[in-house]
Amino acid sequence: MGNRKSVFTPEQLEEYQDATFFTRKDILRAQKRFRELSPISVPSIMTGSEAQTITVPLDVMETLPELKENPFRKRLCQVFSKNNSGALTFDDFLDMMSVLSEASPRQIRVAYAFRIFDYNDDGYLGWSDLEQAANELTSGGLDKDEVHVIVGKIMEEGDIDDDGKLSFIEFQHIIERTPDFMTNFHVRI
Repeated sequence: MGNRKSVFTPEQLEEYQDATFFTRKDILRAQKRFRELSPISVPSIMTGSEAQTITVPLDVMETLPELKENPFRKRLCQVFSKNNSGALTFDDFLDMMSVLSEASPRQIRVAYAFRIFDYNDDGYLGWSDLEQAANELTSGGLDKDEVHVIVGKIMEEGDIDDDGKLSFIEFQHIIERTPDFMTNFHVRI
C-alpha cells in the first residue's frame, strides 16, 4: 500500500481538476484510457513532462470506442491537438474529454462544435464547411444536389444577416433550437 506510486503528482492532479470538469477519479480514469491506446509509448507514471510531450497518433486515437463511430472523430482530434495534426498528448486528450463530458457547460460545447464544423478555420461556417459537415455526417451517402439542398436550408434558417455564412452567434441560435444537441454532443469516460 505504501509502495504504490501515483500516476501524477498531487500538484498535477490539482491543476487538472482546476482546468477541467473532472474529479481526480475521472482524471485517473482518463489517463488509464489514454495509456490503453498506446501502452508501449505512454508511461504508467506521468509525473514529469510526459503529459505534454508524448503523443498518440490520430489513427490510434480514432480507435477509441467513444470516437470510433463518430463521423467527426478526425476533426475532433484535429481541433484538440496543439498542431491540428490530430495526434494528442494526454493534456490534449483530457481537454477533449472534459469538453465533451456531461459536466461541461452548454456554451463550451457549442463553441467547440462551431470550431469542429469550421473546417477552414476562418471563424465562420460557409457553404464549403457545411457541405463537408453534411458529407461527414452522412458518410458521403448523399449526392451533391442533396447536400446542396441541406446546406441551402441551413443557410435559409440560420444566416440572419444574409452574408452567405454563419457567424458563431447565428450558429448558436441554430443550436438553441436543437434540443438533441446536448444529448448527442458528449462522451463518457
